[in-house]
Amino acid sequence: MERQPTSSAARAEANAQAGFALIEILCVLAIIGLLAAIILPSVPRATTRARLESYAVQMAALLKADRNAALRRRAQIVTQVDAPSRSIRSGSTGQVIRLPDDVQVEAILASRCADRSVGRSIDFFPSGMSCGGTIALLRPGMRYEVRVNWLTGGVDIVPKML
Repeated sequence: MERQPTSSAARAEANAQAGFALIEILCVLAIIGLLAAIILPSVPRATTRARLESYAVQMAALLKADRNAALRRRAQIVTQVDAPSRSIRSGSTGQVIRLPDDVQVEAILASRCADRSVGRSIDFFPSGMSCGGTIALLRPGMRYEVRVNWLTGGVDIVPKML
């Protein structure tokens, strides 16, 4: 049978050896924090399916707003589409939607519309008609197309499985 210490100093020394010191715990937390600070920036933050769909909805809303502005103002509204820089600019409000670098943008736009060359825009006319076009947002395994009907100026989002 082991003999227990009777003095308070001996008991305190026995208890101190049984647990961890606060400084040891703080050192371990500091090391974990440093590792997290080094590793987390290298973790890719890819655009998710839901986020890609959200970008498609934002683009469709911007295009619909430009069409409605053309009808309301009885004037032509030009929405600029810049596929290489992954951005779209509203002709009525100047709002710009920029897409992240991991999202690829393909634009199929009319090369001529209303007796002028366009190629980098979707024009909406006071009648509700447009030049039409399709803007595709792509990620591996995901694709959303925002389509503008040339006759009605209507805007639709079409998800595609790859």
